[in-house]
Amino acid sequence: MTIATFKEQRTEQRVIQAAVVTAPGRVEIHDGAVAEPGPGQVRIRLEGCGVCASNLTPWSGPDWMTFPTEPGGLGHEGWGMVEAVGPGVEGIAIGDRVGALSYHAYATHDLADAEAVVVLPDALADRPFPAEPLGCAMNIFARSGIKGGDTVAIIGIGFLGALLTQLATAAGARVIAIGRRAFALDLARQAGAAETIAMIDHWEIIEEVRRLTEGQFCDVVIEAVGSQWPLDLAAELTRERGRLVIAGYHQDGARQVNMQMWNWRGLDVINAHERDPKIYLQGMRAAVDAVVDGRLKPDALYTHRYALSELDQALDATRDRPDGFMKALIMMEDVR
Repeated sequence: MTIATFKEQRTEQRVIQAAVVTAPGRVEIHDGAVAEPGPGQVRIRLEGCGVCASNLTPWSGPDWMTFPTEPGGLGHEGWGMVEAVGPGVEGIAIGDRVGALSYHAYATHDLADAEAVVVLPDALADRPFPAEPLGCAMNIFARSGIKGGDTVAIIGIGFLGALLTQLATAAGARVIAIGRRAFALDLARQAGAAETIAMIDHWEIIEEVRRLTEGQFCDVVIEAVGSQWPLDLAAELTRERGRLVIAGYHQDGARQVNMQMWNWRGLDVINAHERDPKIYLQGMRAAVDAVVDGRLKPDALYTHRYALSELDQALDATRDRPDGFMKALIMMEDVR
């Protein structure tokens, strides 16, 4: 929907507010009409939406980016209350609190396909639930094949890396957490990491992991940064016939790999990104169960909260990572 159409449909009775990125680093809040859900859809009155690092490239204004964005565009980590249900929807009712994968969630309302919605149990009442990144962590963990007794290195202790540290520890693995920030490594230790290593010098990290593993290196290495160096480092830390899991979002160009090493060590390389909506939903459901039973403890990782009108500040913080930052949430104000 274009901004013009969005504004033309506005009614005084029901108004949606949505963030529009009008230029690199610039956000405006626009009013428009609350849309009715179509077949197989629900309308959600959003409580909040997580801020994803994948937003940072379009936020910076690359050549391929088109401005302005659609109202609410870029937001895809929303949760809230179902207030309308379209034809053919079963198993979701008005009044259900849900986590959803929708695509215009930097707004007070959004439409979502029913197959991309999970109903949240009472045990999660009043707790934020950005379903997409939590489900992403569960799907990456499932693809990694981590089991009790494994030695696992996790490179990059951001929100995703911290969640994977929790899951691997809960599964009985020994986790070596590798990250740039002292704050993040402290969180990794709280999440159960057996050892932490500052991500400063390539060869010193390799030698430290060699020492910690008595020269065997790691059964599983998860690269959760999305840059060339961490990918290079991940291969160096993976033992022969070990699993190298690519969880980082590599969106800034081509990568080179040391194929000689990958061949020599016989690595299993797993690209743990998913695009099938059914797999997304599977991960989101698994995340509900994991948060309820305590394997996943995300609440302490939601370190910064902003109003919808402060989306620009939230994106800047996600980019700049001030001290103590892990994950930003946009919390919606009352709907008029």
